[in-house]
Amino acid sequence: MTQNSGVVFVGKKPTMSYVLAIIASLSTSDAKEITLKARGRAITTAVDVAEIVRSRFLKDLKVDKIEIGTEEIPPREGENRARMVSTMEITLAKQ
Repeated sequence: MTQNSGVVFVGKKPTMSYVLAIIASLSTSDAKEITLKARGRAITTAVDVAEIVRSRFLKDLKVDKIEIGTEEIPPREGENRARMVSTMEITLAKQ
């Protein structure tokens, strides 16, 4: 999770820790937008975070854009094929 460049990487932490990171990032800086980045199973958490922030805390925050994609992860030891992992970026912007 990083707050300095307007990007929050979503992983295995509780949902509210990412919500607080977004609120803190938008309130301490003059940033107009913030991007949530997630991949794999964390995508559902990223969507939850975006909706919680928009509906409960910052009513003037809107979803600016959503980008989806796939990354190829090299095979683990003992595996013979690379894995494909879904990725998502949600950009939230103040109006």
